[in-house]
Amino acid sequence: MRVLVTGGAGYVGSVSVERLLDAGHEVVVLDDLTTGHRASVPGAASLEIASYGDGAAMGRLFERARVDAILHCAARSLVGESVREPARYYRDNVSGGIVLLEAARQAGVGRLVFSSTAAVYGVPERTPIPETAPLAPINPYGETKRTFEGALRFYAEAYGLRSVSLRYFNVAGATERNGELHDPETHLIPSVLRAAETGAPISLFGDDYPTLDGTCVRDYIHVADLADAHLTALEATAPDDARTDAALVCNLGIGAGFSVREVVDAAAAVVGRPIPATMGPRRVGDPPVLVAAVDRAREVLGWTAQRPTLEEMIGSAWAWRRTHLDESGARIS
Repeated sequence: MRVLVTGGAGYVGSVSVERLLDAGHEVVVLDDLTTGHRASVPGAASLEIASYGDGAAMGRLFERARVDAILHCAARSLVGESVREPARYYRDNVSGGIVLLEAARQAGVGRLVFSSTAAVYGVPERTPIPETAPLAPINPYGETKRTFEGALRFYAEAYGLRSVSLRYFNVAGATERNGELHDPETHLIPSVLRAAETGAPISLFGDDYPTLDGTCVRDYIHVADLADAHLTALEATAPDDARTDAALVCNLGIGAGFSVREVVDAAAAVVGRPIPATMGPRRVGDPPVLVAAVDRAREVLGWTAQRPTLEEMIGSAWAWRRTHLDESGARIS
């Protein structure tokens, strides 16, 4: 299979590229490098520097590359930025996504896996959250992902597109080659590890939630497990595979959660020293507990997380940072 990976120079995309190559597939990476890193793309993959929202560029790429399927990881993904700049998120995540779908349709590419988000659920009524829960995103980021998922459903009905949308919460961990490096960094685990490196306290938000230790609880997934899910989902879009006769949606996670305090304590154990932290008030819109129901991924795709512990996630992230980042936090290899 020859796969086009949009956002393949980013964190999730680059690890997924590694997994596809390991499985013997050919990979074409599409990335505009605004947030991705050229060094993250394995040499065995070809890199096309362009935007998936550029229809002319996509038309030329599909004609030249002759791909069989698409793994769509590229997106604007900062919640706060989406609130400040919703136009940018609708333009890139929705309008750009439709450009990609149309270019693929014109080229006869009828298989796509969408790296979506559990932000489509908003503040759920119950947890663990099943795929049948109401979709009620509370920010433009989640809304644009929900909108694109809807497009996939209607493209399946009208044009026969076979797709899988994978919804997940927090991705963590690293492979030997690729790890998490964002600017700005908004995710908890890399922020905690950066605090361990610099000694500057990390700010935490709220210790009065109705949880065992008062801090928010979230479901995490190791990035290598997510890459495995991407591969499995791509295989399930094959024309003779009964799992995706239309648009399949699956949650991903470990089906359990870790609190913010548990993450900080686990990181301290990994690095071998206390990690400075300050506690502030709650952030608006942060639910106490977000955990995904993952039965459908297991029953339909045959996927389960193989690296479910904080020690595995944080330990691999710490090992990657110590090898690939300098003292300032910049990538050196």
